[in-house]
Amino acid sequence: MIQAVVFDIGNVLIEWQPERYFDSIVGEGRRRALFAEVDIHAMMDRIDAGAGFAEEVVRTSRMHPGFAAEILHFRDHWTDMAQPEIPHSVRLLNALKTARVPVFALSNFGANNFPLSVAQFPFLSLFDRSYISGAMGMKKPDAAIYAAVEADCALPPEALLFTDDRAENIAAAAARGWATHLFETPEGFAQTLVARGLLPEEDAQ
Repeated sequence: MIQAVVFDIGNVLIEWQPERYFDSIVGEGRRRALFAEVDIHAMMDRIDAGAGFAEEVVRTSRMHPGFAAEILHFRDHWTDMAQPEIPHSVRLLNALKTARVPVFALSNFGANNFPLSVAQFPFLSLFDRSYISGAMGMKKPDAAIYAAVEADCALPPEALLFTDDRAENIAAAAARGWATHLFETPEGFAQTLVARGLLPEEDAQ
């Protein structure tokens, strides 16, 4: 029996599409050049693993002075980049709260930039427990972060239903016995919540 629902955040509750952001700011050609020269995703992985947000962005910008202005957008325009919210997913989160189903966050997110997103999107403060990789010093899909969640919430793996948009994160959770849903659309996740008996159909719309 599922006793708690565990949400990833990026591309589940808020959109995370930095390529789209830079297309709108500097154009597709410049964005392609930026992402070809600078391993942006590796920079974010380091932040998600515990590196200081501003410090890591500045360090990366100094390594690539030709793209320093663009790289510094991560520090200076975070809330413009990590958005918008995904409305149906937010409704599902609120519906689960109303139904008194415990909800947790398990997200690869920097310890310093996560509060910026919480201030922008107050629904990110609704979780009963938040497991933020940068604050924990470990990240998905490492087995240690799932073990840490289990130890902290004191629920057996099979009592946790986890949704994430990345297959490797889902596979790691499933390997521990968690119930999982690979997030592609909020409608698909809504169907899973209904099928699991966590929400009635009318509350999952």
